[in-house]
Amino acid sequence: MSASTAARTKSGHALADPAAWRPAWRRPAPLSALLAMIACSAGAAVLAPGVRDDVITSARGDAKTTLPTRPNIAPFDLVRTTVRREGTKLVFVQQVSGRAGATVPTAIGKLAGSEVFSYVWPTTLDPAVVGFEGKTGTLALAATSHPDFDDTPLYDENGDGDPKNDGDLWHAHWVVLTPDAACGPSALKVRDIPAGTKPKMPATWPELPIFIDSPGYEPEIAGNEIRVALPLKEVGFPDTFRFDGVTAALRVNASVHSPLLCVVDVFDVASGKLTLPGTVTTGAPSPRNSPQGDSH
Repeated sequence: MSASTAARTKSGHALADPAAWRPAWRRPAPLSALLAMIACSAGAAVLAPGVRDDVITSARGDAKTTLPTRPNIAPFDLVRTTVRREGTKLVFVQQVSGRAGATVPTAIGKLAGSEVFSYVWPTTLDPAVVGFEGKTGTLALAATSHPDFDDTPLYDENGDGDPKNDGDLWHAHWVVLTPDAACGPSALKVRDIPAGTKPKMPATWPELPIFIDSPGYEPEIAGNEIRVALPLKEVGFPDTFRFDGVTAALRVNASVHSPLLCVVDVFDVASGKLTLPGTVTTGAPSPRNSPQGDSH
């Protein structure tokens, strides 16, 4: 399998019947994730070089991959990560050294063992602010692409009448991340929902057995930048919170046993050590076109 290069985003949302979408989950593939455990509670930030309030700048050319397919990872080589307020919106941005969104996984024709490529913003926000059970892990916004399955059952993003065939288009999720040794040493997964339990989930939870939400935010991709804007009210108008940036590959497990979705390769971390040093203060809006923007 080799990674394909087709940068596309989702558009044309159309409602579909969520009851018609029920995926079959399988067993985990071997895992070798390097992503370290991060705390979900706010504490003192460790400011890394290149951090200034709501901007984290990163060294160019330091992204790496351990995937045997050796995908082009310039689209995941982080150079600037920010989260800021723009009017009534909260905007999550990552800039990379390559063309954002250009590399996506190649379909393998089945769910089990399929890969997910992602741009991720881990935060110190409590999962409860977007509707998950509170204090259950690290809340992160993620823009993802995965051609072998679709996890936005309420939307027909490519407008072809089938809401289950457009997972390859870049789309956004809220996820809750937790460490799990079964994914590899110091590795993370999307938190599982144990059988027989019913933790609180957001209204747009896609009914997968993991802590994931499909809120319908559409990523914007232009040149070397990917950005996701969402209403500030949807995270409860926090005064401040911290964040980081990560680009990574995840893999769907090969059986019904947890962990279902593990991080298997970390391409790049904005802060270098995932210390969540970026700080968002939502009291005053920032202009859309920041003078600090990176040009490529």
